[in-house]
Amino acid sequence: MFLFELYSAKWRILKSSPKKGMDKSTDEEQPSTASNQYPKEAVKKRQNSSRGSGSNDSSRTFRKSFRLDYRLEEDVTKSKRGKDGRFVNPWPTWKSPTLSNILKWSFMEKNNSNVPRSKQELDKELPVLQPYFVQAPEDAGKTGAGMRVTWLGHATVMVEMDELVFLTDPIFSQRASPIQLLGPKRFRGPPCTVAQLPRIDAVLISHTHYDHLDYNSVASLNERFGSELRWFVPLGLLPWMQRCGCENVIELDWWEENCVPGHDAVTFVFTPSQHWCKRTVTDDNKVLWGSWSVLGPWNRFFFAGDTGYCFAFEQIGKRFGPFDLAAIPIGAYEPRWFMKYQHVDPEEAVRIHIDVQAKKSVAIHWGTFALANEYYLDPPVKLNEALERYGLKKDDFFVLRHGESRNLNTNDRFEN
Repeated sequence: MFLFELYSAKWRILKSSPKKGMDKSTDEEQPSTASNQYPKEAVKKRQNSSRGSGSNDSSRTFRKSFRLDYRLEEDVTKSKRGKDGRFVNPWPTWKSPTLSNILKWSFMEKNNSNVPRSKQELDKELPVLQPYFVQAPEDAGKTGAGMRVTWLGHATVMVEMDELVFLTDPIFSQRASPIQLLGPKRFRGPPCTVAQLPRIDAVLISHTHYDHLDYNSVASLNERFGSELRWFVPLGLLPWMQRCGCENVIELDWWEENCVPGHDAVTFVFTPSQHWCKRTVTDDNKVLWGSWSVLGPWNRFFFAGDTGYCFAFEQIGKRFGPFDLAAIPIGAYEPRWFMKYQHVDPEEAVRIHIDVQAKKSVAIHWGTFALANEYYLDPPVKLNEALERYGLKKDDFFVLRHGESRNLNTNDRFEN
């Protein structure tokens, strides 16, 4: 018997025997092989600024000097490792989850999520729409100087900007788990399948927790797009991605950057967050976690991933803001005594929106999995209350329905 912990904000304590098909040496599932212009100041090329998969020429050799602004030279918080070589949070706002606190949360705190079992009620409260691209895939990527965002559930969004289409933390599985028999199950299904996606140029991964790094989704995306799909992942994740058969992989440390071959006007920067990583019994924080800043000639996009509130977002906003759009989590935040270190609540999400200087933000990480104790419909309600307290409009930080899209930096809203 072994104690399998998926990270504290996502899982209850689960005891089970090792399952068939899991690699005993790693306790992991065995992967199958299956509108702001840049300032004109250029910065000197930093050697070894990115680490690419050695099995793909474009990953290995595509390096360049990106035109980032002079603020690149300002002091920022770098990633840190402990004496054991594992990554640690450098933020004074961080407190590591302990087994006793996990048990206290699991067994002493009341779960108020109250997700209805009735599909009819769920369809009324949280409808799942068919994304526009299922019927019109040829329209994907055609945003001109504007951008389009489509929410595909949880932390998965499809972003179209500056002639690129990319996904964040894709999960199309029914459960956030190493096996599809146990673990948190979606109460709202994905609005499309991997097969129904349009051409995807890149995928951004924020960290290794199962609701953000889903093996089945990685394998399906790799099977469909192969080496044409560029994966941007945190430092330490490259070996796992290679075992999944992914060839075109770039792993980055905080503040390092790279781009998609043939689209060097768009810079992908791995930026900090306050969180942690774990997939197996023994791999705690061997992989870095973070957020992503995507900087194009016409648009800038920020993806927060999973995070507690910390000083990182002021640094990101000062260095790369303002952003035309940010995707910021608003769910899985109760009880605060336990969740606040790793998950922001809606008010803190608004603070991140302000810190990174986002013109607009879209709410993510809610309405898909019941991962914490707040009522399942509370996050957008609390978000609107926070926006009012900060004197912001609802449209400044908006909520989409599953599968719904919105155009930005254009005069119209894209209707499904």
